Amino acid sequence: MELLIDPSQLLLLAVIGIIAGFIDAIVGGGGLLSIPALLTMGIPPHLALGTNKLAACFGSFTSSYTYYKQQLFVPKFWRLCAIATFVGAILGSGLVFLINSAWLEKLLPLLIISIAIYTLFSPKAMGSKTYTPPKESPDRTKQSVQGLILGGYDGFAGPGIGAFWTVSSISLHKLPLLESCALARIMTLISNITALAIFAFLGQVNWILGLWMGLCMMAGSFIGARSAIRFGIPFIKPLFIISVVSIAAHLAWSAWV
Repeated sequence: MELLIDPSQLLLLAVIGIIAGFIDAIVGGGGLLSIPALLTMGIPPHLALGTNKLAACFGSFTSSYTYYKQQLFVPKFWRLCAIATFVGAILGSGLVFLINSAWLEKLLPLLIISIAIYTLFSPKAMGSKTYTPPKESPDRTKQSVQGLILGGYDGFAGPGIGAFWTVSSISLHKLPLLESCALARIMTLISNITALAIFAFLGQVNWILGLWMGLCMMAGSFIGARSAIRFGIPFIKPLFIISVVSIAAHLAWSAWV
């Protein structure tokens, strides 16, 4: 772990944290950068996931508050979804500790690459602006299923969870793009805090690295949320795909070859 206190490594984490927070606030998927960055520094998979949860809480809170202040999220419409996300995150976080770390190290690159490929080739993965915001609480069954599945996935691993929330919210609830991004950030904040509590209880959080990266993600999230509200997201897709595929390919090579 001596490598982690090297100034160059901290600088690298800072840069990745800012970029991850920026991307996370717009389309989700900051974990596709931050988790591989921690893994490539030699941090064990479970510890990397827990440390990333701490950092992600900073970014999620910042972007969530920014979207909420712009009245892009109505809390009373999504209470059931929030509860389901909380329960799912508990179940997912518990499941991750039942998996051998060696298998988890091999599984994460495959998850990351799969999500990157889906984002690249799905024409609707980045959303649409043709829908209208809901005037009442969306279907309760859809909220429950969505919250349990995505909350569970975020508790289990989490790479690309923001993108999953955004895409599924557009499909299930017919939300506009910015409202989908807002919902994604609030729900990932819930699952991040829940998972962080479990990882911390089990001693799987590097607090110094998590706080350092979290502050950097907070700065990136603030800029990203403001940019999404003002400009939209088409400009981010090429950078998002290139960064994700490059890091995931490196991880896959290290884990499998």
